[in-house]
Amino acid sequence: MVSMSQASDADGPGAPGDRAADDAARPATGPAIYFDGISNRRQVVSIALVNQLVMRSDDNFVSWAYSDIRRVDSPTGTLRVSCRSAPPLARLEIRDPALAAELVARCAGIDENQLNGGAIARIVAWSVAAAASIVAVVLFAIPFAADRLTPLVPRTMERHLGEAAEVQLTTVFGDKICKGAAGQAAFAKLVEALRVPAGLDATVKSQVLDTPIPNAYALPGGRFFLLSGLLEKARDPDEIAGVLAHELGHLKHRDNVRELIHNGGSSFLIGLLFGDITGAGAALFASRTLVSASYSREAEHDADSFAIEVMHKLGRPTRPMGELMFRVTGKEGDKRPSILASHPLSEDRLQRMRAEDRPPTGPALLSADEWNALKGICK
Repeated sequence: MVSMSQASDADGPGAPGDRAADDAARPATGPAIYFDGISNRRQVVSIALVNQLVMRSDDNFVSWAYSDIRRVDSPTGTLRVSCRSAPPLARLEIRDPALAAELVARCAGIDENQLNGGAIARIVAWSVAAAASIVAVVLFAIPFAADRLTPLVPRTMERHLGEAAEVQLTTVFGDKICKGAAGQAAFAKLVEALRVPAGLDATVKSQVLDTPIPNAYALPGGRFFLLSGLLEKARDPDEIAGVLAHELGHLKHRDNVRELIHNGGSSFLIGLLFGDITGAGAALFASRTLVSASYSREAEHDADSFAIEVMHKLGRPTRPMGELMFRVTGKEGDKRPSILASHPLSEDRLQRMRAEDRPPTGPALLSADEWNALKGICK
């Protein structure tokens, strides 16, 4: 039987029950890292969880109401919180798990800023819808707008674009204009023979550039260039005439301006889709369009039709044009799917040129001596 004095001693101030009560009443404290949101200074503070969150350092005292504290993204093992009544960038980081758990228990609204499954699903749905809208605009609305806007572009602006594109072209391939006098005369005669049935005025300007690349370029404002690499692969004037008539078709249809509007607008929207909010991608793709022969399949088909019509008016065959293109590119069907090509496949074009071919009824576009002079224009 326990005496009264023993019972009194057991319930005294130093008893385990009293110590547990004192521990429960004592505020949770510990170290933490505080950023005030104004400077980039990292402050080591001591925090106390009393009727509100209190942060103390040698030169600072801050308090946050529990109802205003919200969790923000943080690395594993760290609780990072902000406060709605503090500067937007103010943050507190707690690395003590027990202290972090105690703070979370006191903050009823700590996870209000966190996204739940429904919110994430809504964000994903709206993002997909926005991306689909941009794709639809790129594929349908911009081409439609480009077709309608191209005729409205002033010819003076188109000429300025052509001048800028000429600078870029000569920068890429080198300012190596072929100046053989006899060759220039032959080239001018060939271009003039094509220009008249093409329905283009005398402002059309053309030159031959000395570069091994086999190609030809039409630029805005009635300018086009024949690269000597293509001339070297040609076997007769009709082959070159067909290709030049094709380029004149691009000039006649103003395909450069249309593609510039199309690619510029498309690149801007695609840039927005992938985070290029400055539009720098639009400027890059628009500038490349000026010196690029990458037209749409429809534009290439129409330019081929134009070349066929011009050659028929001149009484010259169309088959040589297709043969030259096929000779330059080889068979393309095995290299990539035709649906992804920006132009019809060379074998398809050759088949079309053969189908449209007619026996020559008009005079030769160049004599044998003129053809030889043109072939040697860069020597």
